[in-house]
This record gives sequence, structure tokens and C-alpha cells, in this order.
Amino acid sequence: MKVNSPSAAVEKAAGDGIKAWNSGGSHLLARRVIQFTMFLVGFAVVWMFLYSSASPFGFPAFSNYFMDDSAKAKYDPKLERVLRSASMKDKTVIITTLNDAWAEPGSIFDLFLESFRLGNQTEKFLKHLVVITWDQKAHARCLALHNHCYYLETKGDNFTGEAFFMTADYLNMMWRRIEFLGSVLDMGYNFVFTDTDIMWLRDPFKRFYKDTDFQIACDYFNGNSYDLNNFPNGGFNYVKSNSRTVRFYKFWFNSRSSYPKLHDQDVLNKIKKNSFISNMKLSIRFLSTDYFGGFCNHAKDFNEVLTMHANCCVGLENKVSDLKILLEDWKKYVALPENEKKQFHPSWSISCSTSFQRAKERRKQKKNNKGRKL
Repeated sequence: MKVNSPSAAVEKAAGDGIKAWNSGGSHLLARRVIQFTMFLVGFAVVWMFLYSSASPFGFPAFSNYFMDDSAKAKYDPKLERVLRSASMKDKTVIITTLNDAWAEPGSIFDLFLESFRLGNQTEKFLKHLVVITWDQKAHARCLALHNHCYYLETKGDNFTGEAFFMTADYLNMMWRRIEFLGSVLDMGYNFVFTDTDIMWLRDPFKRFYKDTDFQIACDYFNGNSYDLNNFPNGGFNYVKSNSRTVRFYKFWFNSRSSYPKLHDQDVLNKIKKNSFISNMKLSIRFLSTDYFGGFCNHAKDFNEVLTMHANCCVGLENKVSDLKILLEDWKKYVALPENEKKQFHPSWSISCSTSFQRAKERRKQKKNNKGRKL
């Protein structure tokens, strides 16, 4: 007869428990491993999607997707005062940048201010113009001629002289400009940015598109203001301050690291079709060269032209020379009787389209002169 002692019963119960744990526990552990693996795979897929879709060409800084829109940087109270004093009722300002080379008497800045006075109902905009100066000499010159000047200190950079196209100084200046304009948007101000070599001949606000976040002039315009295949020119744009444009400017500025050898305008051309921009629903329009013309593509009708830009023109001397000619053409047009203006179709006398060749010849001549001295 089998005797079931208390100790035997305990041992049997313990053995049964171990068997149950070995059977059920192993299944539970397997399920948890599978769940954790699926979580890791899912996270990796989402991470790669965000990583690639935020990229200008597929692989940018992942941090672009996690820009903190809520965090406001601290801004110079002097800048706030300048913007407030120049602002229109809807918190819109007109902004240009200036260094010593362009601020010299008889240079670009003088012609820029003169265009507002010669233009048709454009002088009123001078009270809304904020001049951002890159150096102390330009700032002193600005204060002597204009009411709203702000000196933007740039540690480690020297933007006093002429910044030749695509040099290191030029690229640094362009990117510092994008960063600064983004901060203006972050402060709640809309702006029209205008290069100083743009002549204001009529009120551009009459031709700006309504309900558009970002609108920009073109070197060449294909006739469709919505078409992203237009080639933009960063020297003239009208931008409204909102969460979309603030994020857009941060993304634009951050994209410089993906294209270290390109300037801001060419980087914009690279990223304008990026899914990061389309996903944020940023509205973009391109301005017609019929109204916002330049030396690349003239605004042909004097009765319609609003602004003229000395783009496709290399070298300070070339720009000054042809902008003076442009303003003389405009003076002759303005002097005509009103009935003759509509019938007469003058053409611009500017010839700066040859400046690339002239600049190339000057560089060659300087190189030859150095060779002779040696």
C-alpha cells in the first residue's frame, strides 16, 4: 500500500508547478520577444520614412523634422524697436541689407534710395524700409541717409568689402541673411525682402498674390505662378509670418549643410519640391518678370514694370553703371505726357548681360599683369 506523506505531497506539487511554468512561461516570453521585435521594426520604418522625406535629396539632418516651433529665441530689443517703428499696420516691413562697398557715396545704396523717390508712388515706402547693415561703416552711412537702420553683428565674419559671387564671404553673407529673415518671421513680422540693387519704380503690393505664404521673383518666369519649375531669385520676396513660413525658413537654413557649395537661391531650387514643404501646406507663388523684371529678363512694358533688378550682372562697377542708365531711361519715360506714355514703347538701354564676359576678361588681365610683375 502506497503511503502519501505530507512531504511527498509537497514535492509533487512543486514538481507540477515547475512543469507548468516551463510550459506557459516559455510561451509568454516568446510572445514578449516577438512584440518587442515588432515594435523595433515599426519604429525603424517610421524613422526611415521621416528621415528620407525631410531630405532635400533624400538624406538630410534628421533634426529638421523635430524643429521646436514653440521655442522663441531671444532677440535684440533694438531690432524689435526698429521693426516696430518701421512697420505697416499689418506688421509688414521692407528689408534690405547693406555693407560698406555698396554704401559708398554714389554707389548702389544711393541709387536704391533714389529709385523710391523717382518711382510712381513709391517714396511712401521709405518710412517702412529697414536697412540691415553688415559693418560699422555701412551703418554710419545708413544713419546719415535713413531713419531705420539696424547693425547685425556677425562674429568672425567680415562683410565690409565687395562679396564676390560664390566666394566664402558671399556664401556666409547669404546664409546669415536667411537665418536673420527667419528670425524676423519668428518675431511675428511679415516682410518684403529686396536686394539693394533693385530699383522700385511702382507699388509692388498691387501685384502681390493674396493668401500666399511665400512669393518670390524669378530670373526666368514660365508664365505659371504656381509652377515649381520656375527659377526663383532670392533677391526679392514677400513672406507672411506664420508657423509654416517659420518652419520653412528653418528648414531652408538647415539644408545648407546638405549643399555646402551652393548659395541660398540654388538650395531653394533644390528643396522647393521637397515633401517636407508640401506636407506643411506652404503656399508658394512665383512673380512674373513682366512686372518684377531684371537684367536676366527685362520687364518690357514701361507702363507695367514695378521693380527692376540688376541680376545677371557681375561686379559692383557694372551694376552701378547700368543702374544709372536704367534710372535715366525711367526719367525719360516719366517726363513724357500721359497720352504718349501709353502709345510710346521705349526699351531699356542697359547692357549688363555682357558683364560675365567683362568680369572674366578683367580677371584674366589681372592675372597677366601679376605674371609680368613676377
